[in-house]
Amino acid sequence: MKKLTSYFFQGLLYLAPISITIYVIYLVFDFSDNLLQEHLSKLIGREVPGLGVLIMLVFLTALGYIGQTIIARPFKLFFYKIIHTIPLLELIYSAIKDFFSAFVGKDKKFNKPVMFKVNPTDHVFRLGFITNTQLKALGLSDTVAVYVPFSYTFTGETYLVSKDAIKIINVPASEVMKFIVAGGVADIVGNEKNS
Repeated sequence: MKKLTSYFFQGLLYLAPISITIYVIYLVFDFSDNLLQEHLSKLIGREVPGLGVLIMLVFLTALGYIGQTIIARPFKLFFYKIIHTIPLLELIYSAIKDFFSAFVGKDKKFNKPVMFKVNPTDHVFRLGFITNTQLKALGLSDTVAVYVPFSYTFTGETYLVSKDAIKIINVPASEVMKFIVAGGVADIVGNEKNS
């Protein structure tokens, strides 16, 4: 009976992560597709599964391309001028923009994994990512900002840590992020050069 139970849980261990991943992808796909599906079905007379997602992907790609051309520069300057005149709007916009550019922009921020002690006398370490090395405006020239994500969530904390107190980790940033988000249960695969 113990062996059967063991096989059952082993099967669950194989199937659950795959099933949940597929289900989450399906939910995201379905939600994205349904955003435009009602309007598209009225326009073409019938529902075409996946057409909403396809149009969104083409639109976002075209928007990204146009946004990098000289044609979009006057519009961007006008938009930024409006944003900068309204302090609350500027705060919200810049926070959201910085967050997204940290993951998908040209200057990805979560690519320098580090480790530092919470308390110099203890043997407790935190894992995080250097997000800013220029803190002179705060009067901290020998200090860096380190973002420490929490496990099983999308939140975290920012620490201002002395450069002497951090240790660069010789592991790909994606592996460190996976390890932190999984609560330390994921295996870490290192590499020979800093990520």
